[in-house]
Amino acid sequence: MPNMSLKKVPMPEQDPQVRNRNFSEVALGYTEEMAIEEAQRCLNCKHRPCMSGCPVNVRIPEFITLIAAGEFEKAYEKIYETNSLPAICGRVCPQETQCEQQCVRGIKGEPVAIGRLERFAADWYMKHITKPVVKSPRNGKKVAVIGSGPAGLTCAGDLAKMGYDVTVFEAFHKAGGVLVYGIPEFRLPKDLVQREIDALKALGVEIRTNMVIGKTLNVDELFEEGYEAVFIGSGAGLPMFMGIPGENLNGVYSANEFLTRINLMKAYKFPEADTPVFRGRNVAVVGGGNVAMDAARSAKRLGADNVYIVYRRSEAEMPARLEEVHHAKEEGIIFKLLTNPTRILGDEKGWVRGMECVEMALGEPDASGRRRPVPKEGSEHVLEVDTVIIAIGTSPNPLIRSTTTGLETNKKGCIVVDENTCQTSREGVFAGGDAVTGSATVILAMGAGKKAAKAIDEYIRAKAQS
Repeated sequence: MPNMSLKKVPMPEQDPQVRNRNFSEVALGYTEEMAIEEAQRCLNCKHRPCMSGCPVNVRIPEFITLIAAGEFEKAYEKIYETNSLPAICGRVCPQETQCEQQCVRGIKGEPVAIGRLERFAADWYMKHITKPVVKSPRNGKKVAVIGSGPAGLTCAGDLAKMGYDVTVFEAFHKAGGVLVYGIPEFRLPKDLVQREIDALKALGVEIRTNMVIGKTLNVDELFEEGYEAVFIGSGAGLPMFMGIPGENLNGVYSANEFLTRINLMKAYKFPEADTPVFRGRNVAVVGGGNVAMDAARSAKRLGADNVYIVYRRSEAEMPARLEEVHHAKEEGIIFKLLTNPTRILGDEKGWVRGMECVEMALGEPDASGRRRPVPKEGSEHVLEVDTVIIAIGTSPNPLIRSTTTGLETNKKGCIVVDENTCQTSREGVFAGGDAVTGSATVILAMGAGKKAAKAIDEYIRAKAQS
């Protein structure tokens, strides 16, 4: 009998007033009993609408049916057929706007907790199962992957399973891309990311760190070294700023720098770790996306007394996941909505002492479909802060496009590709993820990596036959 409860089985979590002072994972995961109970809410629809919302085509009803039957190992294996990073996706994918949005149970209640069940299956497998990885027979063909974020790792894993010798080139000293430098430990434990990377290495993927493509090597040189195709999954790591006075003051961060110091370089452990980070008492985070929530919640955990989310639209227009907004509020983050910064104020020593803001009202919709914020006359005021973190978006770093001949990019600096194959304007060069779309989600980057791997295989096979 299906479980016809209209509500998801709640996910156990740390108490908000405890977790906002530590970097341990917020959500604690389902027990076996909870997972079975939630899995029994799935109606196992014949037309499987949930799968249409999954960029990597996970066979959702099948793995949930296996969980409901207590077949946890088989459930993980079913997910892994199409998703090489299930422990990660179960934590950071916006399921509420993808697979769960299509769930039939969501019509008259809450959808099945697909993401929580995916996480459960992956965590259970990691805890209970140790199996040697079986490498696919090598085909003697080499492919280079630039960037070890979700797009690059997915592309590399799929190609390795097809028999290719894959080398991943990573600019940082540690593989993982945005999974290690952008997403905080309390949302995505780094040991899980490392285990997923180790699994790819076991498939035969070579990862070379401290390799800045465009400086250490360029794309032309990769082809000269015998690589038959190149996939660019270098992400969108170049921060955007507002262009207002005072952004060059001490105490002003891009969210990228702030989170990279904390996540990749373990600044939250200073002085145990080598990298410090300025710990303000009153912090303003400008922006309303997931990165803004991550930065604000991290600042709170570093000991800030007051942390403000400063966003020029209303909460209804915020692009952040509802879960992230909910957690931020629980943890004491203060939301200053319909508020826009106009100037960052400094003291005589060049440090932030405040931020001038103006209140906003929502006018007619703009090109994004959201109502355009319009300043209110006479609403200027000063927010007393000593740290400002700018989290209004990122764009692709220009290094690769400026050093690669024949690579077409758009006015935003994103690489232009064929949407069906991820093929760029340069023969043998493919691209996907944030380097193509601009800042987006982990699962969309993974979907691009899968699509590119298939296209690369077809390209190399066709080339061999010509």
